[in-house]
Amino acid sequence: MTTYGVTMGDYITVSTKVRRELKEEADRLGVKISEVLRRALEEEVKRRKLEELEKKLGEVGEALDRIDIDRVVKSIREDREDR
Repeated sequence: MTTYGVTMGDYITVSTKVRRELKEEADRLGVKISEVLRRALEEEVKRRKLEELEKKLGEVGEALDRIDIDRVVKSIREDREDR
């Protein structure tokens, strides 16, 4: 079976423990626990990947801030003149 380009073999089972009362209430309310957990995990992974990306962008920004633009421009102009 394929769903959105992902085969069933691409899935693994992850389990967790919850309070009995919470499970019973979720069942009573018709909550599809696996869907809720899957969506919550996807959102958390996405949030953390964004945090990681923001951190890396900050590091790149700091590196770019240390570049002396006037020196780069001067070097380019000198290179052009030497040709």
